[in-house]
Amino acid sequence: MKSLISKMIVTGLFGLACIGLFPTVHAVEALTSGEVIKVDKATKRITLKHGDIKNLGMPGMTMAFGVKDPAMLNQVKAGDKVKFFAEDLKGGLTVTRIERDK
Repeated sequence: MKSLISKMIVTGLFGLACIGLFPTVHAVEALTSGEVIKVDKATKRITLKHGDIKNLGMPGMTMAFGVKDPAMLNQVKAGDKVKFFAEDLKGGLTVTRIERDK
């Protein structure tokens, strides 16, 4: 009986994931590789030379982004190789996650 209930729970969660009501491993953010060109703490912006940003349908280029949390700007400096996630928040392209690339 426990095995049947476990299978029903897993099947139900899979069903919810398929219709987008429950996150799955496939919904994990795809990070983009880039290089920090400039960190501007005064304007809370970071300039990145980056590869294609798949979730935004954007080709690789160099551009400035806003940051969701200004504290992120303390984690990196010009010349750092990074992986980041950017989103279109309120009409502005914003870095919501960034980490140094090893």
